[in-house]
Amino acid sequence: MMDATNTTRRANPPKLATLVLMASVGPLAMNVFLPSLPTMSRHFQVDYAVVQLLISLYLVALAVTQLFIGPASDRYGRRPVLLICFSLFCLATLAAIFSPSFSALLGWRLIQALSAAGIVLSRAIVRDVFAAEDSASKIAYITMGMSVTPMIAPFIGGYLDEHFGWQASFWLSFGFGLVAVVVLWFDLEETNLDPSPSMRAQFHAYPELLRSPRFWGYTATATFASGTFFAFLGGGPYVSTEILQMTPSQYGIHFGIVSFGYMAGNFLSGRFTKAWGMNRMMMLGSLVGVAGMLLSLACFAAGFYHPISLFGPAALVGVGNGMALPSANAGIVSVRPHLAGSASGLGGSLMIAGGALAAATASSLLGPDTGPFPLIHVALASALLSVLASYWVIRRTAKVGELE
Repeated sequence: MMDATNTTRRANPPKLATLVLMASVGPLAMNVFLPSLPTMSRHFQVDYAVVQLLISLYLVALAVTQLFIGPASDRYGRRPVLLICFSLFCLATLAAIFSPSFSALLGWRLIQALSAAGIVLSRAIVRDVFAAEDSASKIAYITMGMSVTPMIAPFIGGYLDEHFGWQASFWLSFGFGLVAVVVLWFDLEETNLDPSPSMRAQFHAYPELLRSPRFWGYTATATFASGTFFAFLGGGPYVSTEILQMTPSQYGIHFGIVSFGYMAGNFLSGRFTKAWGMNRMMMLGSLVGVAGMLLSLACFAAGFYHPISLFGPAALVGVGNGMALPSANAGIVSVRPHLAGSASGLGGSLMIAGGALAAATASSLLGPDTGPFPLIHVALASALLSVLASYWVIRRTAKVGELE
């Protein structure tokens, strides 16, 4: 009943392009400067393990930020929260360009985490407008469009780094964020037509979510599936530049293969989720991720030290993530529809926290004598755990049904 009511009351839903744009700001800020990490390490005269904090601590900041973005949007509305978060993102990005030290850059980088509002609230807006059975498909199509950004961002970032320096990537992020603010101002109307009475009420709703076993199952699936990819984000630049001797632009070009795989997985999810079901799609995606990391392990164990041994299997991980994550995210916001914003924020926070741990673990274990194997082992373990979480959700749903 709630789904039908929301759909009929929503007179002017935002354009699909608007949802894609708002969800793309965070991935651009996450990926565009990855090829510049070695350059930034030399520029600020800090070790690679230190400059990698721009990834791991950024992910932690994303996790913390999402805890507040979801409830704030349930209380005050999706539109004002998005406009404020993206405006602050633009200011922080501009300040980062002129950072006099690495610590200053890291501080502004953490404020960039407010871009998480785009991903969190795009899912909540979809849930405001569409019924649960349609949400996974809609989220998949939005994510498919969004995945173009991480597909081309490292390539562009590598080119900008080699020709204009690492600051050029931040200029690009600033311009992208500014465009998002303008588009949201003119196209996005409020979709949260039943706001909560207070922020306190929203935080009090968290125990209701935490008592839902299926919320935990969907969140665990999303956390471990994305953890495989985040491990690659954390350790991939080191393996590429230090072990495989790739240039920043070469890394960016090859990273596009991974993003293309993610886009393909999103297409499969959008096309077949309604027919196959969310839970089955999650399981299939998780299994594809495991297959990708096993293939990478086999290639390097056989002594085939080539970029395709890293990026080819990682593309399969991208396909698996593209299949699994839309359904997992739709499950997270559908367990308690009246708490869609809070559920998206809390689930996203836990997912990003797990990703930060995977990224930090993979990067910290890599060294001149380790080869790429610590990265592969961390990613493979995370992929296997996503399979177990998907299996648990399937068993739980079969036992108690969709309502708990």
